Amino acid sequence: MLPGVGVFGTGSTARVLVPLLQAEGFEVHALWGRSEEEACGLAKELSIPFHTSRSDDVLLHQDVDLVCIYIPPSMTRQIAVKALGIGKNVVCEKAATAIDSFKMVTAARYYPQLLSMMGNTLRFLPAFVAMRQLLVEGYVGDIQVCDVRVYGPSLLDQSYGWTSEELMGGGGLHIVGSTIIDLLSYLTGHRAHRVHGLLRTFVEQNNLIRGIRRVTSDDFCFFQMLMDGTGSSGVCCTVTLNFNMPGSFVHEVMVVGSAGRLVVRGTELYGQRNESKCEELLLADISGVGPEVKEMPLPHLQGLSSMVKALRQSFQAHEERRLWSQGPVASAPTFEDGLYVQTVVEAVKRSSISGEWVCVEIMSQEPDPNHNLCEALQRNKN
Repeated sequence: MLPGVGVFGTGSTARVLVPLLQAEGFEVHALWGRSEEEACGLAKELSIPFHTSRSDDVLLHQDVDLVCIYIPPSMTRQIAVKALGIGKNVVCEKAATAIDSFKMVTAARYYPQLLSMMGNTLRFLPAFVAMRQLLVEGYVGDIQVCDVRVYGPSLLDQSYGWTSEELMGGGGLHIVGSTIIDLLSYLTGHRAHRVHGLLRTFVEQNNLIRGIRRVTSDDFCFFQMLMDGTGSSGVCCTVTLNFNMPGSFVHEVMVVGSAGRLVVRGTELYGQRNESKCEELLLADISGVGPEVKEMPLPHLQGLSSMVKALRQSFQAHEERRLWSQGPVASAPTFEDGLYVQTVVEAVKRSSISGEWVCVEIMSQEPDPNHNLCEALQRNKN
């Protein structure tokens, strides 16, 4: 029996997610929007029986056992932690800060019987699933270098909002870079221990965002990560994100090793061993998900579709709607993975400010909110 679903969000991801859930047999019982008008409009469009702008109305809905959270990052932690506390399974997007991520991890550890999953859909894209399997089997030998390029149009909304604000989780590094950081950890089986980065905001104003308001979120980002690995030098990763290219989209992830290389371009996987003279197509795009959605590039769209299928397989074997099986979603990122990713994101931001390499130190306990005040009082006393 599949759980009833409550969806938080009325943006592009929610518009794509709801039909995919319904196609797999999930019943979407409730929709939350920031305003009644937003929620009502999308609920009618997608045939969702209940809509609201009050979060508790969805969380306490008797038919909702799985909550999907696709809202601005600054709001994610509050809804996710509350949902777990009420006894709901949770699939959600990234939080805004490492502290928020840590609070989500704490809640997930307190309710281990509940599903707590980050919604990085790239892990479910068949091309990356196949790439990871080939890496495990030693297709490229010892992994040496990961090189990622993502180019596309602006990530800004049509009006001034959270995507314009760096502190609210906007910008290429947070929105797209976080999925790449998680993906590289998934593919290589390693985590970054040092990072170096450069962030820039080339478009601070446009026709819709002007006057006293300015964009603070990055539209260009380049960063490097050093990971531990099987080779003597570990794994070196370079990531370039450029969202100043209207009308085009490039999504390329390459892994180079001692024996060859693998590369995913869009949704297709290519490979070449060192002794081969040319590259070969290892996995073609045969998903048949449908046309690319304007706001959602094909890799993310197909990954989202595969993630929903995995969720169905995880829940369908149980008569109790809240029970789930680990197997189908074993590759999904956990809240702990979300904390690691957010820690790397913040380290890259610090590196961009200082111009120096920064160590990645994952939070093990929540900082004392009065720590800075106590230090100031101690200095004054001395």
